Amino acid sequence: MKKSLLVLVLALPLLFSQCSINKQISQAKALGDCRYSIASADSVFLAGVDIREFRKLEDINPARYPRLAAGLLTRNVPLDARINLDITNPTNKLAGINQLEYRILLAGQELFNGFLNQRIEVQPGGGKTRVPVRLNTNAFQLLTDAKTRDAFTQLVQNLSGSANTSPSKLTIKIKPTLDLAGGQVNYPGYITIDQDVTNKILLGK
Repeated sequence: MKKSLLVLVLALPLLFSQCSINKQISQAKALGDCRYSIASADSVFLAGVDIREFRKLEDINPARYPRLAAGLLTRNVPLDARINLDITNPTNKLAGINQLEYRILLAGQELFNGFLNQRIEVQPGGGKTRVPVRLNTNAFQLLTDAKTRDAFTQLVQNLSGSANTSPSKLTIKIKPTLDLAGGQVNYPGYITIDQDVTNKILLGK
């Protein structure tokens, strides 16, 4: 009897650990089945200039903005933004994760990357959660590379609220991180979201 009790006591941490792992995996899988959309963007600055000042193509003129000109000379053009991502859970299971890696691509080129170290939880049955994501990158390559320049200029105009531009296509890749046995393991593969960005979506709602 005492031996059986001892075995049970020793096995409890393993059982709780396995239960926690299974719970995380289930919630991460449900997160992969959620629907994602960019609700809005705000506090968007290119080389310290409010993006709303670049409503026309000719507005993106280094001669008018000394900080933009200096950034091009030093090959450092900071782009800072906050994206508000809506996550809707159509499943009958709770979706959630404690940390995730994200990558945002424009015209096949990586625009932003980073980690979101906060609990994200979306209730089942159509529950919705809005997640603000702070983004920053050096946009020099995007502005000067012929492969991305047109797409990036178009994105800037959409972010500024310009009425005379086509939607920009962003690809968002999300990889949840699981806490396993005191360490962290990335969820296999990325959750991929393709999003059209228009001037109507990104007006700082």
